[in-house]
Amino acid sequence: MVAKMSMTRYAAQAQAECGIDEWKDDQMRGFLVRCGVTGIAVLTASVVLPGIEIRTLTAGIVTAVLLALLNAMVRPILYILSAPLIVLTFGLFIVCINALLLHLVSVMVEGFLVDGFWPAIGGAIVISVVSTILNLWISDRGQMEIVIAHRPRRIRHIN
Repeated sequence: MVAKMSMTRYAAQAQAECGIDEWKDDQMRGFLVRCGVTGIAVLTASVVLPGIEIRTLTAGIVTAVLLALLNAMVRPILYILSAPLIVLTFGLFIVCINALLLHLVSVMVEGFLVDGFWPAIGGAIVISVVSTILNLWISDRGQMEIVIAHRPRRIRHIN
């Protein structure tokens, strides 16, 4: 009972709908899709910005996975700790946090280079924009979502 109370509402609902094993598979699929989205965003940033470079395919894959892990685990803690600065700067400090995480990944991964503060800021902006656009079409379970607005057909009367 205690474990179920600590779950999020989504997790409890997903577990009730499809069972714990399928729920774990959905979570893993969702994480892998998010890693792919992060990889596409990092690749886009390396192509667009001159200060960011991916030297090997392995470095690109490790960068995407590590950045996705840091975004999932460390970034929420940094947001909470720096909430006053985020409010004071009207949210611009979020870009600095993302740039810090990007630079941290470049220090940890050999073959992924960020040449300084401004390329990290630019990379954080490009990665955020590309990830946001791509994540609009992906659900938490890692499935594509397409929203179709259905408008009822108006009946026209001919007099």
